[in-house]
Parts: sequence; structure tokens; C-alpha cells
Amino acid sequence: MARTKQQQPESNPSLSIKAVTKSSVWDIQENDVFRMWEAATKDAEVKENVTHYLDIFKSAFFIEDIKEDVMLVKKSYEKRGYKVAQIKFDESMKFSWAIKKKPIMRVTDLTYENIRHISAAKLIEVLDRNFGGGWDSLSQSIQDIILSGFDISTTTLPKDRLHKKGGMYEKKVEDGFEVLEVEKGGWVEAIFAKLKPEQEKIRMKFSDDEDDETERDDENEDDEDYEVQDDYSSHDEEDEEVEDPDDDEITEDNYSTMMDLGSEDPDDEAANLIEFVDE
Repeated sequence: MARTKQQQPESNPSLSIKAVTKSSVWDIQENDVFRMWEAATKDAEVKENVTHYLDIFKSAFFIEDIKEDVMLVKKSYEKRGYKVAQIKFDESMKFSWAIKKKPIMRVTDLTYENIRHISAAKLIEVLDRNFGGGWDSLSQSIQDIILSGFDISTTTLPKDRLHKKGGMYEKKVEDGFEVLEVEKGGWVEAIFAKLKPEQEKIRMKFSDDEDDETERDDENEDDEDYEVQDDYSSHDEEDEEVEDPDDDEITEDNYSTMMDLGSEDPDDEAANLIEFVDE
């Protein structure tokens, strides 16, 4: 049994055709696609690179080129859920396209490009439609895709203990997790999912002058993160060598240790909880 919410259609009308990527294209709908192309018909660069931009849209949309301007052909596409419109650059270059957003129905539809553009409720819906054996029944590649966009944790408990007041299930739901319950005989595996927060873009300052400060945003999603390196040569020489403490100096007062005292909640021990954290 899955807890799901009504999924609202995504839309990002602020995107322009030159700014759209194979990831952000999942934030728009069919009408947005035609709007973006209409706005770019006077752009010479777009006109010369139609195939390039079209390939980006094809990562998230089915796009059919209608060769014959016949009303019956258009109607047949519309009955199948397509939006149909004409894009005209000039009299010698115009297209009639039928466009439909690719659905995300199965776990095999999930990609690194679209995983962050669905809600946790939508993910639970997809998992519920494909599940049988629980989280471990998914291939490692699908798990990796999901974990790149969501915090996932699972627990398996007897049916009559899963919804115990004050237990893990209640706490996870209160923390904003969506839940999928997979029955396994007298036991139930609960899979909790929550969208990871967006990481802030890295900014670097190239000038200390406040009036002439330049900042560079990592706007290209494919760029690698900047690596901060430590120059050890700048350290004071007296800090480079640290002597091991003398055994005679260790006393009961300055010695400490850390012990794993185990879980204080018997439900946690029975739960066989598995936490997956994607660093």
C-alpha cells in the first residue's frame, strides 16, 4: 500500500530554448515547447542548429514530424495525447510537429536526468507499480539513480507493529517522507522516500575590492566541483611534527573512549533497519 499525493504537471515557463538542458527539459510541458520554439524563430543561431536543440527536447518528449498537412492526421495524433502545432522560421523552413511528454511509469523510465524532476509521491507510485520483492529487488543501477535524487530508508516489521504509535513509521511520515508498504507474508517492508535538497552552487571571488567584485557561478551542471587544495608548504615548521603522547602521561582523567551502547528502542532492533545515504 502506498501513500501518494496527486501529482501536479511540472512547468517552467521561464526557460528559453538556449538555456534548456536534458535535465531541465523535464520541467516543461508540450505547450511550453511550442512557446519556446515560437520565441526562437527569429534567432539565426537556433535556425542553424535546429537538430541540436531538437535532440535535447527528444530526451523528454516524443516528437513526430508531420509531413502531410491533413486534418485527419492531426486528429489522430491528438487522440493519442499529442499536441500539434506548426513552427515557421520562414517560408522555406517550417515544421509541423506532434509532441507528447514521455511518461515515467516504470523504474526503467528513471534516469539521472529526470530523477530530480519528480516528487517523492511520484517515485512511490512508480515503485508501487513495479514492485514485488521490495527495495533489494531493484537492480543496482536503478537504486543508484534513485539515491542520486532521494533519501531512501527501509525497515521490515510484523504487520501489527509497523504502525505502532511513536514508532519509526510515524516519525518518518512526520518528517516528510512518502512511504510504500510491501507485504511479505506476516511482515511488511516499508520503503521511505524524500527528495534531497538542492545543493547550493559554488561561488568563487576573484577580487577583494567590494566595488569590483566578480563572482562565477557553476552554471553548467556537467562541470566538476571546484576542489579546494591545502598548501602544506605554508604551514609553520613547528606544526609539522606532532609527537605521540607519552604512555606515562595518560591518566584516568585524560583518557576517553566511545562505546556502541546499542539501540534503546526494541523496535529498532527488530526492524532490521537499513539506511541508505548517498554521499
